[in-house]
Amino acid sequence: MVLDQPGQPLTERELSDPVPAEGQVLIEVSACAVCRTDLHIIDGELTEPKLPLVPGHMIVGRVAGSGEGATRFAEGDRVGVPWLGWVDGTCRYCRTGRENLCIHGKFTGYDFDGGYAERAVADERFCFPIPDSYTDEHAAPLLCSGLIGYRSLRLAGEGERLGMYGFGSSAHLIIQVAVHRGWEVYALTREGDVEKQEQARSLGAAWAGAVGDLEAQDLDAAIIFAAAGELVPAALQALAPGGTVVCAGIHMSDIPSFPYEILWHEHSVRSVANLTRQDGEEFIALAPEVPVQTEIQVYPLAEANRALDDVRHGRVRGTAVLSV
Repeated sequence: MVLDQPGQPLTERELSDPVPAEGQVLIEVSACAVCRTDLHIIDGELTEPKLPLVPGHMIVGRVAGSGEGATRFAEGDRVGVPWLGWVDGTCRYCRTGRENLCIHGKFTGYDFDGGYAERAVADERFCFPIPDSYTDEHAAPLLCSGLIGYRSLRLAGEGERLGMYGFGSSAHLIIQVAVHRGWEVYALTREGDVEKQEQARSLGAAWAGAVGDLEAQDLDAAIIFAAAGELVPAALQALAPGGTVVCAGIHMSDIPSFPYEILWHEHSVRSVANLTRQDGEEFIALAPEVPVQTEIQVYPLAEANRALDDVRHGRVRGTAVLSV
């Protein structure tokens, strides 16, 4: 499924099989989860994709071949491919353990063709073995919704009370990790979104309700999963002294101005940019221990446009996954 120009639907097209370059593996794709970042690319909010582009960066499949020097995986091994697809390894960010900020970093389904296809290639350094306890479709959401949520939770720091603003693909995974680690979780959704609130409670939330409800106060940290900048002041107002607001998305609408008094008391606001391989290794090992259960809605590859539209309009409970 190919994006020719932003703002247009994807087109089903027959392409030549990709050929793995040095250090790459060829992957027979079995599943690719749909991310809100895919929508930001397709809608033109992320402005520099390779075009034409095969989107998709939560890929699960089996190694079908290797380029020169690629020796990490054997043919038939099951691997997952995340958003971060390549780094230079030499810039000051890579040298200090911050490869997620690499100035020359390249990304799956943005700079490289991704997983909305029967075959894909990926740098073997940025592939992860998939735990046996997950099916292909259920493993796919771990590769971004899970990884970015995990990094967001880590950057939230330590505490007792955690707010989650927006309860979609990432939140439904990371609430399980947060509860496992002893957080008391408050899930905040749009007013009247009873289904998402019930889902949050079923996954261990101590409380679930609407943004702005006074029950969700004195939070040690808040993670904003929704791409809505107006949630930043709302989350700041709900923080305890010393608390942190973590913005988990790669794109967010403008944050409105707010009074200094809600930033005072050593509140902080920070964003999450991409992920590191260490994040991936830690989370993929942790997921079966919790265990993190992924709730999915499966679509055939040819119905990628329908899956994207359902994600855009909040019609998916959990994560949309394309079955290839």
